[in-house]
Amino acid sequence: MKPREIEVHIEELILHGFEPAHRWRIADGLQRRLEELLTGKGVPSLWFLNPERIEGRTIRSGSLSRPAEAGTEIAGAVYHGGTK
Repeated sequence: MKPREIEVHIEELILHGFEPAHRWRIADGLQRRLEELLTGKGVPSLWFLNPERIEGRTIRSGSLSRPAEAGTEIAGAVYHGGTK
């Protein structure tokens, strides 16, 4: 079966507790991990119910000083927020 192509656009991501200067490193970590999850596990079924707004899970990150790791954790919260 030929893989489908999808495009994910995150218009707004609200993060508290992070330095503004770290936003691009956080975004890069988030993008890499979300791509891995979508490629490996597919699109979560709940994403299809309301693709305009996906609620991520709340996380308490120990990675405030490691922006790329924080991005990875955030990707997991976004991905798993769309699963039962």
